[in-house]
Amino acid sequence: MDLLRAIVLGIVQGATEFLPVSSSGHLVLIPFWLGWEEPPLTFDVVVHLGTLVAVLAYFWRDWLTLLRAGWTALQTRSTQNTPGQELDAHLLLLLIVGTIPVVVAGLFVKRLFESVSNEPAIVASFLYVTAGLLVLSERRGTLNRSLDGMTLRDALTIGVAQAFAVLPGISRSGSTIAAGILRGLPRAAAARFSFLLGTPVILGAGGKQALDLLLGHETLADGMVLPLVVGFVSAASVGYLCIWFLMRLLQNRRLYGFAIYCAVFGTLSLLVALLS
Repeated sequence: MDLLRAIVLGIVQGATEFLPVSSSGHLVLIPFWLGWEEPPLTFDVVVHLGTLVAVLAYFWRDWLTLLRAGWTALQTRSTQNTPGQELDAHLLLLLIVGTIPVVVAGLFVKRLFESVSNEPAIVASFLYVTAGLLVLSERRGTLNRSLDGMTLRDALTIGVAQAFAVLPGISRSGSTIAAGILRGLPRAAAARFSFLLGTPVILGAGGKQALDLLLGHETLADGMVLPLVVGFVSAASVGYLCIWFLMRLLQNRRLYGFAIYCAVFGTLSLLVALLS
């Protein structure tokens, strides 16, 4: 793998992991457009690690607070501590509940779609689903609640939306942000919950890939060290910037621009796939 390819794929991973446009879709369609072969598993592991570093770097204070509150709740066997700790422990519980559907989907459903996960036409078609979810959330969302008022049903609903992102082309961040808005959360709050909810998913996906790498005894090809470093840095830095950008954008902007992008990119990719 040359450096240009490592930079491009690292940027694509870092940007699309957090922007609501589908990282799985872009990692299939961008190489398809450019005529590149599938990158080695080692590279996938490294760029996933880069996006994990990005989200942890941005939300480290949140996770530290949540884990402290969870530890206190375990020690006291109650969330009825100080008001702040009570809310933090409740949010941690919501994140745990919201993670359950994607774990179930990853264990029992994802294998059903592995045969089509690299089919450009199918992946491009699923981008329309992402676009539709974003438009639906903007048209039907009420934006009258807060994270403090979320219920277990809200978390489970958003978690189910996240589980649908095992389908290539359906954005994880897009589906969870849209679901949060449909449950009444303001856009920025929905994005914050989406990114916190996505942290264990990114960790789990990277861990599974690392395990596959170890079990497969894949050796590091000559000249791969520098592309791996470049891919990691690209994914981590671009990922952090995209989180920062989206958190600020959604304070006063809507999601229609991302929906239009998904529809246009999906249409062009579908035409190229059908004509090739």
